[in-house]
Amino acid sequence: VRPVESGGGVVQSGGSLRLSCVASGFALSSYAMGWARQVPGRALEWVAGIYMDSSTYYADSMRDRVLISRDDAENTVYLQMHRLKPEDTAVYHCATLHAGRFGPRVTKSIYDYWGQGTQVTVSS
Repeated sequence: VRPVESGGGVVQSGGSLRLSCVASGFALSSYAMGWARQVPGRALEWVAGIYMDSSTYYADSMRDRVLISRDDAENTVYLQMHRLKPEDTAVYHCATLHAGRFGPRVTKSIYDYWGQGTQVTVSS
């Protein structure tokens, strides 16, 4: 039971990527879903989140460059990223948020499901 991410890769600065996350073994419709990233040497941070009512959260660092969406019928959540920068290089994880709100800090709960992540590398 976990989210399964795909869509990462190597892209040039200014490029775009779309990440996908399939909910394996659980119903996406029952959870708020988010994308978090782990930049080397920095704390895990939420990039974007989408609640069950489809309201959204975006980190200030990526607010105008990403779009999160969900397709509950397909059990999938997406993260469309544009105008990527080298500092966006990170492992991007998909996760549930069973309680609370998305914000700058990630607090992992034993009740949430986390994917293994997909690597995004932005070359300058």
